[in-house]
Amino acid sequence: MPEKSSFSVAGRIRSFGYAFRGVGTMLVSQHNAWIHLAATIAVVIAGLCCHLSGMEWCWIVLAVVSVWVAEALNTALEFLADAVSPEAHPLVGKAKDVAAGGVLIAAIGSVVIGLLVFGPHLFR
Repeated sequence: MPEKSSFSVAGRIRSFGYAFRGVGTMLVSQHNAWIHLAATIAVVIAGLCCHLSGMEWCWIVLAVVSVWVAEALNTALEFLADAVSPEAHPLVGKAKDVAAGGVLIAAIGSVVIGLLVFGPHLFR
């Protein structure tokens, strides 16, 4: 079993660098991430225009973050699956489909949260 390295501030800073590089890779390589980015910007602008309460912002942030996390995990799974099995494989295809389904579930849930939060503001 490999020996664990000790905590270091430089190591934590490097970890943040890797994480930001991962977000950048996702944004550059995934077309759906651009859709998520546009939706995120639109929702933030709409929230500012509607003067959302603190609790409403909490729900919006939770919804937005859930979609981004699902997209990041889906992207990671796709990269890993392609590395393990570059040729088409039925089980790899199923895994990719399930991961994409997770993004879809998060997106649908976020739309529902958006309707519940923005609905009262828009129908006034």
